[in-house]
Amino acid sequence: MAYYVGVDLGATNVRAAVADDEGDVVSVHRANTPNGPTGIAVTEAVLECIREACEGADIDPARVRSAGIGSIGPLDLADGAIDGPANLPDTIDRIPLTGPVGELIDSDQVYLHNDTIAGVIGERFYSDRNPDDMVYLTISSGIGAGVCVDGQVLSGWDGNAGEVGHMVVDPRGRRTCGCGRDGHWEAYCSGNNIPEYAKLLAEDARSLDTDLPLDDPEFSAIDVFESAGDDDFADHVIDQLAHWNALGVSNIVQAYAPLVVYVGGAVALNNEDLVVDPIRERVGDMVFNNVPDVQLTNLGDDVVLKGAIASALTGGTGDRTSSVV
Repeated sequence: MAYYVGVDLGATNVRAAVADDEGDVVSVHRANTPNGPTGIAVTEAVLECIREACEGADIDPARVRSAGIGSIGPLDLADGAIDGPANLPDTIDRIPLTGPVGELIDSDQVYLHNDTIAGVIGERFYSDRNPDDMVYLTISSGIGAGVCVDGQVLSGWDGNAGEVGHMVVDPRGRRTCGCGRDGHWEAYCSGNNIPEYAKLLAEDARSLDTDLPLDDPEFSAIDVFESAGDDDFADHVIDQLAHWNALGVSNIVQAYAPLVVYVGGAVALNNEDLVVDPIRERVGDMVFNNVPDVQLTNLGDDVVLKGAIASALTGGTGDRTSSVV
């Protein structure tokens, strides 16, 4: 039997899984993503996770036929590395991945993807509804998308296609994104930015009656969603988030004409009725022609890891007809 490895590398955690030639997971190992001192420490954490996952599957890493990696970015596909990750300390400027992983498993079949691109590959391979035109959208600490058009997963020349969180949704640019530009979708609706957006809306309010702990340093998006239905101002914030999210999804729909938009990420997974349902309800009034099926991902937190496995199984495409088994 052939074995395949998938890696989900995030800013907080790294996971590696071993799967058989049917795509069924045999073993998973998880660890914290190191904060340095250099990118090599992160590389070593990825390699150790793969070793531990292989040990759990009772196989030698050299028996692994190929590997897929879904990773934070930005990526340097030509060199198989992460180049200047935004969500890790500044001392980590470069993280080599495909070369070291290939040496460990003794294979040159190592496929590196942005995490959201890995997400759409996972949906394409594992979901029951997987048309040739589909999108995986994550609303989490950041916002991004993986896009498949006419059966082709769009990666971009540098592997960084799908950075839809940096679409301008607010031409007034009242919120500055973490990237330094104004008016980006992510600046309003990502988990990291919802608290600051709520404070901005509070400043706009002529009168404010709310129990939200706006001045608490620990104030978070969780506070906003947990107050839904009990706090009028929290409901107002959630309504404004729904507007920007529906606008962002309508832009994706007009650009790529997906039949299905799967939504994942912690903000969406933990608040389906307050995040995904409003997008579904509003997007039809915003798009010109194609109204997609908008639904929560059925792969949960494993969507990127499953996408990495599917990439290893299919030579980076997620299309079962191109399986390398």
